[in-house]
Amino acid sequence: MSNHLSLVMLNSLADGELSAEDLAKVNEHLAGCPACTTDALHQTLLKATTAKAGQRYSPPAHLLEKITQQTARQTSLPQTETEARSRGRAGMLGWATAAAVLLISVSVLLIQRNAQRTAIASAERASLVTEVGDQHIATLAASSPPQVLSSDKHTVKPWFQGRIPFSFNLPEALPEGTTLDGANLTYLNNQPVAQLLYSMGKHRVSVFIARRSGSIRPVDLAAEHSGFHVMSFSTDELEVTAVSDVDPTRLSDLVRVIEKAQTGNHSQGK
Repeated sequence: MSNHLSLVMLNSLADGELSAEDLAKVNEHLAGCPACTTDALHQTLLKATTAKAGQRYSPPAHLLEKITQQTARQTSLPQTETEARSRGRAGMLGWATAAAVLLISVSVLLIQRNAQRTAIASAERASLVTEVGDQHIATLAASSPPQVLSSDKHTVKPWFQGRIPFSFNLPEALPEGTTLDGANLTYLNNQPVAQLLYSMGKHRVSVFIARRSGSIRPVDLAAEHSGFHVMSFSTDELEVTAVSDVDPTRLSDLVRVIEKAQTGNHSQGK
């Protein structure tokens, strides 16, 4: 996919109407195009706001009035057995119609909300891929050493105490050929995060550890950005994203080791 995403494609993304194949192509494009990522997020938020404001269902006033009148007539007028049965059926039909309309309206609204949540999550993931990829590139280009220069996890982890509002664990052992070089305090989406720096031979790896936001657990991510592989996982408290041009299998090994180390992780101060 080249150039920028069309308005039709952005609308389809926000409405959750893209096929699996098209969605994969769009996500790949968003991972390398900040302009389209911004447009996609804007379109999604606009639709979500519009839906919230204008798609709430309430039964029409004339329908409620009709049902009330029917009920009043049934209780005030003398009825033969046949009339009673006929009017009873009519009353039940009225209530059934109202219930069906309400059920359909609620179902449509839930489907739309789920589609909007999917589109927002897709745009947020694409924005994250772009941001961590750019930060990793900037780190590679910088000539200054890490803010904490150490291969000792007992030095690196305590350095973040008081600097970030959460805690994390570092693995006891790393995959073969992998070393910890140090760490930086940086920011993603204007929130403080830990950037762990690793080496795998001649390849460099950035692992960003952030406090998890929101009640919905993010889906594990595997994407590409400017020739770099991006992988992520989440726990109950953390969102962790790794970036490198190393072989994806080796990067995955490091990610899984770091994920395993978070078992039993507690918030800072406990």
